[in-house]
Amino acid sequence: MKIIVPMAGRGSRLRPHTLTVPKPLVPVAGTPIVEQLVNDIAGVVNQPIEEVAFILGDPAFFGDKTVAHLEKVAHNLGAKASIYRQLDPLGTGHAIMCAAPSLSGPAVVAYADTLIRADFHIDPAADAQIWVKKVDNPSAYGVVKLDATNAITELVEKPAQFVSDLAVIGIYYFKAIEDLKTELQTVIDQQLTHGGEYQINDGIKGMMRNGKRFVPGEVNEWMDCGNKEITVATNTKMLHFLAAEGKELVDPSATLENSTIIPPCYIGKNVVLKQSTVGPGVSIGEGSQLNNVSVKDSMIQKHTIIENAQLDKAMIGNHVRYNGEYTSVSLGDYSVLN
Repeated sequence: MKIIVPMAGRGSRLRPHTLTVPKPLVPVAGTPIVEQLVNDIAGVVNQPIEEVAFILGDPAFFGDKTVAHLEKVAHNLGAKASIYRQLDPLGTGHAIMCAAPSLSGPAVVAYADTLIRADFHIDPAADAQIWVKKVDNPSAYGVVKLDATNAITELVEKPAQFVSDLAVIGIYYFKAIEDLKTELQTVIDQQLTHGGEYQINDGIKGMMRNGKRFVPGEVNEWMDCGNKEITVATNTKMLHFLAAEGKELVDPSATLENSTIIPPCYIGKNVVLKQSTVGPGVSIGEGSQLNNVSVKDSMIQKHTIIENAQLDKAMIGNHVRYNGEYTSVSLGDYSVLN
């Protein structure tokens, strides 16, 4: 089994937190988004992972540190890491084709901007599977249309009339991903674009026309990391899930002086808490220090110093110094606010 991870976007909706760190490497509940996603998929497909192919953008932004981190993610699964580049933003289908040498055999394609909780079941009788989540407002999503046999017959983007309430979440399984490769090559050769972009959906529709059977798979939880507010809410959800799964979230090297942690919280290595109340729903990265702080439902990354603050639904980056009265702040890396 292979995992194909397109992640070339700059994550502009999550700025300023993605000005210095690629969005898939932003930690949520203490672990980068893409690392959690790949590990979760590997944990539920119940097959050995032989290769993880990452499709990155401009090497000036997705540089050597990013590549080294992603190689470690793959190697920790006992898998080969393959690094490809999508230098022009030409859509989801184009991104997958940038990894053409890896497109063979069974594979999962997963876009690195969501987190999931699921018990995957891969249907051995199907040619492909599209994971979905039941939503309350299907007109805001791409959804699948099913026939009487539970096969997917159509993909409909933001339907004005009700088609189904099963939204596509951006995770796909292909029994033979070379079938998708063939169809996407046809899409590119014929220059079938939408707004100048080549989309994975056109490759999937080509497979359907050629008789390939697609079925849905449903996840228990689908958590987005699109903007600051949604990412902070996802962090809180993930902490609750991890705590319920019995994960140890507070590093033993953390120092508490007259401070209280209200679980669930992630507290990284060498964090120092003085005269502070932390939690619930808070992640604090390695080496950060809080003094006279009350914080809940927030994310604080590494080596940041916060003093005299009350924070709620805040997202604060790495190497920040903050001393102030605002609560729901969003501060990027290396910011100073005194």
